[in-house]
Amino acid sequence: MKIKVIMPITSDIFNEEIKKEFTYYSSESTEIGVVNLDYGPESVESEYDEALCIPNFLEKAIEAENEGYDGVISDCFGDPGVKPAREVLNIPVVGPCESSMLFASALGKSFSVVTVLPNVVPMIENISKTVGVNGNLASVRYVNIPVLEVHEKEKLKNALYEEMIKAIELDNAHVLVLGCTGFMGVAEELQESLRHNGYDVPVIDPAFAATRMIESLITMGVKQSRLTYMTPPSKKRVKSV
Repeated sequence: MKIKVIMPITSDIFNEEIKKEFTYYSSESTEIGVVNLDYGPESVESEYDEALCIPNFLEKAIEAENEGYDGVISDCFGDPGVKPAREVLNIPVVGPCESSMLFASALGKSFSVVTVLPNVVPMIENISKTVGVNGNLASVRYVNIPVLEVHEKEKLKNALYEEMIKAIELDNAHVLVLGCTGFMGVAEELQESLRHNGYDVPVIDPAFAATRMIESLITMGVKQSRLTYMTPPSKKRVKSV
């Protein structure tokens, strides 16, 4: 199968690592393609950023289907563009946040998300309501590190671990979700550190969750329901030039 991972940002600083990570997460027979936007925000850290990224994301998603890809992942924890893309594509489209929350809800009675900045906390809470798992969401915590600085791994891991302990002890979280797809390559180590200190809880990597979700949908031969994601009515739509 072929999966197109669309980075809904103009920055390409993560592309090489993204390609490597998604290839590692996917099955051996899966081909991964990675692309970032031609225009839009440098990173997504607000509703405004998300709105700006969607037009070119949709263009890239349509292009992916035309190129023969079997599924599309919106590689941002805000799941930007997922719902409109589902209306216009005939291949499955998933987002890391929705995928992570569904996995987390299957693994424990409550989960907490640890994300980047306070700006995105309401966005994540709203997604939990849309997915229907807001009753399982114990909390959304943040490390106060911008997306474009998450490559400083030691600083990131220390900050994540500190907030994860708070989520478990103060918020009664039984499962932990990394709330940014830029938090690459740290989930397993954090899970082991927690276990070593007496907290045997799963830590969900959102990119990993999205990869396995899209592979499952493709393997099952299913896509989004047209009763939910109806094809948009035919009309004239003026695009910017």
